Amino acid sequence: MGVLLDQPLLIPSLAASAALVHGAPGLPISQPRNLIGGQLMSALIGFATLAVTGSTTWGAAVAAGLSLGAMMLTHLSHSPAVATAVIVVLQTPHPVPFLPLLVLATGLLVLIGLLPCRIGGHPVRYPVSW
Repeated sequence: MGVLLDQPLLIPSLAASAALVHGAPGLPISQPRNLIGGQLMSALIGFATLAVTGSTTWGAAVAAGLSLGAMMLTHLSHSPAVATAVIVVLQTPHPVPFLPLLVLATGLLVLIGLLPCRIGGHPVRYPVSW
């Protein structure tokens, strides 16, 4: 979908999110609230930082630090989401296709994360909490 909408830059941070959901489904940072909330918050912080600093490496570093701090304060920690803030600052995507695609992609990750324990009898239930 990212390629169809000319937004393939979502892939790096979502690949890491998928690895957490499927490789460590019991961790707090893998839970839907953290995954979706952390990714969306980091993207918004990335866009806000981009508006202030422009597309600079310093801006990307500031966005990374702000997104990590915001996730910790709100208990929405999801480490791959820091990369989303950096991607927004460095790649300067348009928010209209980027944000809905990000929400859709994280929602799909959660839905796909539900399958192993429901279909294959995976011993760890996902999600542990919403």
